[in-house]
Amino acid sequence: MDRLARLEAVQSMLLEIGQLSTTCSDITEFIGAVHRALGRIMYAANFYVALSDQEDGSVRFVYFVDEEDETPGAATRITLGAPEESPTAWVLVNRQSLMITADDFHAREREGMKWGQGSAAEHWMGVPLLDQHHQALGAMVIQSYTKGVTYSEEDQALFTQIAHHVSFALQGLQSMDRLERAVQERTAALAVEVNERRRAEQVQHALYQIASLSAQALDTEALTTSLHRIIGELMVARNFLIALYHPETQEISIPYFVDEKDAEVPVKRFPLGQGMCSYVLTSKQAQLHDATSFRHLAANGLVKQQIGNQEIASWMGAPMLVHEQPYGVLVVQSYDPAVVYTKADLDLLAFMASHVAVAIARMQADRKIRKTKETLEAQNAALNEALHQLQEAQSELVRQEKLASLGGLVAGVAHEINTPLGICVTATSHLVQELKLTREELAAGEMTEDSLNSFLDIVDQSLRIMTTNTQRAASLVRSFKQVAVDQSSGDIRNFNLCSYLNEVLLSLQPKFKGRKVKVEVDCPKDLVLDSSPGAVSQIVTNMIMNSLLHGFEREQAGSITIRARLEGEQVVFDYADNGVGMDRETLGKLFDPFFTTKRGAGGSGLGAHILHNLVTGALSGTVKAESEPGKGLQYQLRFPRSLKK
Repeated sequence: MDRLARLEAVQSMLLEIGQLSTTCSDITEFIGAVHRALGRIMYAANFYVALSDQEDGSVRFVYFVDEEDETPGAATRITLGAPEESPTAWVLVNRQSLMITADDFHAREREGMKWGQGSAAEHWMGVPLLDQHHQALGAMVIQSYTKGVTYSEEDQALFTQIAHHVSFALQGLQSMDRLERAVQERTAALAVEVNERRRAEQVQHALYQIASLSAQALDTEALTTSLHRIIGELMVARNFLIALYHPETQEISIPYFVDEKDAEVPVKRFPLGQGMCSYVLTSKQAQLHDATSFRHLAANGLVKQQIGNQEIASWMGAPMLVHEQPYGVLVVQSYDPAVVYTKADLDLLAFMASHVAVAIARMQADRKIRKTKETLEAQNAALNEALHQLQEAQSELVRQEKLASLGGLVAGVAHEINTPLGICVTATSHLVQELKLTREELAAGEMTEDSLNSFLDIVDQSLRIMTTNTQRAASLVRSFKQVAVDQSSGDIRNFNLCSYLNEVLLSLQPKFKGRKVKVEVDCPKDLVLDSSPGAVSQIVTNMIMNSLLHGFEREQAGSITIRARLEGEQVVFDYADNGVGMDRETLGKLFDPFFTTKRGAGGSGLGAHILHNLVTGALSGTVKAESEPGKGLQYQLRFPRSLKK
């Protein structure tokens, strides 16, 4: 190849490398194309590229073609020798080109040393691949094992020039490779998150179904069949039984039994102390066993008189307890070695068992109430003639008592107690989840003093939340008068807005105890509405509670301003606090149901949603919200002064 033709070939190759760097996304494919192009301008039968990992000092031979040596895996990470032992390492460490001839290799061998781990070459040439900060990305090497085939200084200059272009291209390809890996990792993380959310939704749906069962007058067969179906949607439950405990006789009965081995339950009723169900019930702990541990329990006398088929692959049992009072046991087992239950499955079964126990307790209580009612009705019928006048007097007293208490008790409980009870439910759910995570840490042997202290802090906080809110519920039941009646009835009546706002704020005074938040009301004294005072009360309550929960920290000082004015026949109602505010994304979700930034800390995610529904529904108005971080939250409501037609 004459000099001009070679220069043209080099120019063509450099252009080709530039084009490949923009069209090729695979590093190995790109280096392979460089190798093929390199072969057109010099001898390149033996060629490799090693990329360096800056974190651990290893290299990957992403492309390796050699006539003598075995090709290493492109993904295999290899730790090179010292620079004085490995020519590739020398190029990477010194970030300089290196030329080695056969004489150099032989001289090393005579001294009892060896250059590298591969075969000795007739001529070896390595060039560093450097980034824009002059750090070594890797090394590009070409060599010859054929006697008489060597590389000139011009070859070395060309090879070095080509290496510069390859370096620039590799930086872009590695960036794309890192981005793709990041996208893949994020995609995998999102998939896990989606699965976890789907699982949580399934569990929530199952709990809803179990709660619904307790409100239905189902017979035992329908109840147990429904429970099997619900739990079967959460885990493999082809073999399932429900055992009920009868404290009056100290016996256990099996009202429901489905098994792949046995068509009928071996024993339908037996004394407490026999079988695995008794072991689970007396230990009050969920149990997970395989065939080996199953036999171990029997051999050690922990389980007496085994009942049912013992050829199990995996077995789970969870006690149904309410305040440590046993109601029975849920059992799921597998004969298939491919279906083996995990600690997560056991925790889920135990969680479901606790809710099933509550449902059963409610149903038993309902049965007792109905039975008591039937007994009382029979007694009343027998005494009806003799006590007719007394019954009339009693009926009148009961009717008057109901009328007197409905406004002061039932309405307040029905409408205002939802918030503290919702907080208690949220705190309880959070506590259950933290307990599950702590158990998992304990089971995995990962429990530390810090994690235990963190868990105890969460327990303490949750109990304080529940105590505070149950006390708040009791206080609300006792204290709400006209405001509670308005909220329960939703009636339209004539009322003075300024006076009514003061009534609402008075009922909320307990919420401001210990807080440095002040409320200012600016409302015309003569502004009279024909509207729904219950809706107004609920709206103001939700606004203030949201400000106290989300806008201000416990010790933070702040102010809330409420202003109302009349524009024509429209009431303009402005509410503002100077709390922490929220960003645009959070503001966009403000009125979404169940959206809250205080999950587990008292927020239910329904306050603003209910507010929006009351304004647009009960008051036939509109509501807008504005906020910025650090600038508080502002509402503007507009609604008709009169709803009377």
